Amino acid sequence: MTLCDAAPSQRATRANATHPDMIWIAGGGFLMGSNLHYAEEAPVHRVIVDGFWMDPAPVTNRAFSAFVADTGHVTLAERKPDPKDYPGALPHMLRAGSLVFDPAPHPVSLDDWSQWWKFKFGADWRHPYGPASSIDGLDDHPVVHVAYDDAQAYARWAGKSLPTEAQWEYAARGGLEGAEFAWGDELTPDGRHMANTWQGAFPFRNSSEDGFERTSPVRHYPPNGYGLFDMIGNVWEWTRDWYEPRHAADEPKACCIPRNPRGGREKRSYDPALPGIRIPRKVLKGGSFLCAPSYCRRYRPAARHPEPIDTSTCHVGFRCIVEGDA
Repeated sequence: MTLCDAAPSQRATRANATHPDMIWIAGGGFLMGSNLHYAEEAPVHRVIVDGFWMDPAPVTNRAFSAFVADTGHVTLAERKPDPKDYPGALPHMLRAGSLVFDPAPHPVSLDDWSQWWKFKFGADWRHPYGPASSIDGLDDHPVVHVAYDDAQAYARWAGKSLPTEAQWEYAARGGLEGAEFAWGDELTPDGRHMANTWQGAFPFRNSSEDGFERTSPVRHYPPNGYGLFDMIGNVWEWTRDWYEPRHAADEPKACCIPRNPRGGREKRSYDPALPGIRIPRKVLKGGSFLCAPSYCRRYRPAARHPEPIDTSTCHVGFRCIVEGDA
C-alpha cells in the first residue's frame, strides 16, 4: 500500500484505551528523502514502514518533570564530564552545562557556528538559557537540553521507544506524498505561519513574525494530516538511527523495497572532520525555531541532521512511539 491508497483520515486515528494520548499511524510505503536540497537527504528512495503509535507532540517540560520526579534521573547536561571521554579538553571546561543559542550582535559569517552557539555552565533542561533562567511558565513547551541517553531513559520509563528515521519522516509527511513541507508545498500558505521557525536575518535578528523568538507551546500550530503537532520547527527531535551522510539508493527490483529500514551503522556515524573524537552520532529530524531560509532550510520532513549522542542543546527535544498493532 502507498500513501495514495488511503486518505489521511483513514491512516491515522486518535488513541484508544491501550495507548492513551497517542495517535495510530497505519503502515505503508512512501518516498523518503529529497533530491532538491542538502546532499545528505538524497537519494529519494521508496521504503515501507509498519504501523505504530506516536506521541502527538514533543515531550514537554511537564512530562519530563514527572519522569525526573519518579526516577531521580540526572541528565547528561547536569553531570560533570569525565576527563577520560574528552582527551585534551581544558580542565576548566569540564563542568556541567550545555549548548545555548546566543544571537550575534551583528551580521557574522555563517560558516562559523561558534558566533552564535555558547557552551554555558549550568544550562540544562530546568535552566534552558543558562543558570539564571528557568522553565517557570513553560510547562507546555518541549523539554530541551536532553542528550540521546536522556531521551532513551524517558522512553523506557514511559514504556515506549524513540522512532526510527523512516518512521519519523513517514509520520511527518502526514499523507502528502512528495510535498515539500508537512502541510503542502508553500512555507507560509496565504501568509500563515505553520511552524515555529526563524524569520529575519540569521543569526542576529529574528523578527518573530510567527509569534515566538525561542520555543513555543506544543500544539500551537496546526497539526499535519495525521493529527501530529510540531513535526516541523520548534525543536529538532532525536531518532534512534545512526547517521550516515547519504541514504541508500532504491533496490533495482520492486520486490526488494526496504521494510522498516534502520538507517546507518554506528562505526560510520563518526564525524570525519573530527578524527580524534570517537563519539557516534544519531539522526535528528524536523528542524527547530532556529531554521531560517538564509541558513538552515531544514524545516521539512526530508531534512536530517547528525547529532553526537553526548550533545544537548536548547533546540533539541524528542517524542516517542510504540510499535505494534492498532
